[in-house]
Amino acid sequence: MTDTTSIPTPLTRIGVIGSGDIGSGLARLAVAAGLDVVVANSRGPESLAGLVAELGPRARAAAPREAAEAGDLVVLAVPLGAYPALPVDALADRVVLSTGNYYPHRDGRIPELDSLELATAELEQRLLPGALVVKAFNGILAHHIPALTGSTPRTALAVQGDDATAKARVMELVDLLGFEPVDAGSLAESWRTEPESGAYTPIYAADAAALTVDHLADPGAPVTAERLRELVAASHRADVAARQF
Repeated sequence: MTDTTSIPTPLTRIGVIGSGDIGSGLARLAVAAGLDVVVANSRGPESLAGLVAELGPRARAAAPREAAEAGDLVVLAVPLGAYPALPVDALADRVVLSTGNYYPHRDGRIPELDSLELATAELEQRLLPGALVVKAFNGILAHHIPALTGSTPRTALAVQGDDATAKARVMELVDLLGFEPVDAGSLAESWRTEPESGAYTPIYAADAAALTVDHLADPGAPVTAERLRELVAASHRADVAARQF
């Protein structure tokens, strides 16, 4: 007899906290992939009426706590400065897909990140004790996500985390949303896909030079899993203390 207790159930619903370009973009892809979505932000469910109407019957708006508790995993698409307002207890024991990066002009200077004591994902894990933090979608521009989903060849995305089961769950979602998931190591290694590393957003540009002039005009270009692994392995750690953006 097959022991089905160790076989994870397929993803059916995700919570999304954060309704900016990344959060709303992933919500759209999730609905298109047949998942139910519970979306939340800091402004309240009423502010999400337009997005939910666009997403259709598979989506509903809620408070962050309900979004944290409702899904098979939780997508976190908020700035580091918003972490103190998160329902930390509700995220305990949950798989949390973090999409964010450290931007000092927005987040303020954070000594542990500037000194390279921690990678951003490690700090996020520290701020969410008990959660199973996994990093993904932080190394690709928001408008490249819908442009490259389902591309030929399939576009690869790095996934980083410390818990193998949580990482597998996020890789399942990445696959469902139309990308090729690549295991890119632990949270401590997640600097490899942070800003200014060798595996950050410019790798998905159709024209890297033009990207610096008008990044929104760039249509994006697929990156294969083999190429992404090469870029991650060759990545360099940025001088975070010198980062101004």
